[in-house]
Amino acid sequence: MRPSLMKQVPLFIVLLLFCIVNLTPVAWGFLTSIRQPVDAFAVPPKLIFEPTFQFHWEIWVDKGFWRFLINTAIVSIFAVTISVSIGSMAAYALSRLQSKAANGLLFSLLAMRTFPHILLAIPFFVIAQALDMIDTYPAMVMAIVALNQPFTIWLMRSFFAEVPGELYDSAVMDGCTPWQTFRRVALPIVKPGLWVTVLFSLLLAYNEFLLALVLTRQGTKTMPVAIAEYGAEDITYWSLSAAAAIGIMLPILIFMLFMQRHLVRGMAAGAVKG
Repeated sequence: MRPSLMKQVPLFIVLLLFCIVNLTPVAWGFLTSIRQPVDAFAVPPKLIFEPTFQFHWEIWVDKGFWRFLINTAIVSIFAVTISVSIGSMAAYALSRLQSKAANGLLFSLLAMRTFPHILLAIPFFVIAQALDMIDTYPAMVMAIVALNQPFTIWLMRSFFAEVPGELYDSAVMDGCTPWQTFRRVALPIVKPGLWVTVLFSLLLAYNEFLLALVLTRQGTKTMPVAIAEYGAEDITYWSLSAAAAIGIMLPILIFMLFMQRHLVRGMAAGAVKG
């Protein structure tokens, strides 16, 4: 066991350094949010200070950032629900079709996903303006669904493609319709992968900035756009921005902790299948 342990030590060190590098900005942001600006931007850094939650209270209560969080949650939930539902059915169909047309459609979707967001934001704005849908939830939801649908289809197809075809054949012999085969056979098998897709789709919708900047106004403004307004020369704004950034991270963190078992199973299954 000693040689095996010695091989794991370098991997552990690399992973530890990776975690430190990625968590340091988060920790520094949290410290910034609970320190007065004079302490947060002191040179050299001031490690001993009196913590305060003044900026958290100001950003969420006095400035009403909870409204932007609700807007973000509404847009994200509807976008993920629609995107994953449509993407799962499309991915199942494309995984069952072994033809040049299906492969061509898949690569067309992949090509669409590579387009820069700014290239698509302008047509989305023109369409929403023509339909009088600026500053509405449906405009944001439909734009995010259209933007993230190729990703959802490709990710779900990778899970459906690994389901043995014999299971589908058995379901057909038992009298299942295509819809029953999809719902009763395919979906339960790829359920861990479904949760992985939900997570990544949620992250894409939750963090969307450019489309929200173009399509929303005060009524449906989301958190990424609202946070961007705090970061000017006034150093107090940076403390407010840090407090809002920590707050916007918490819902995603709670969701990931709650769904940890399903996410680990889905990612492990994807790694083995790959």
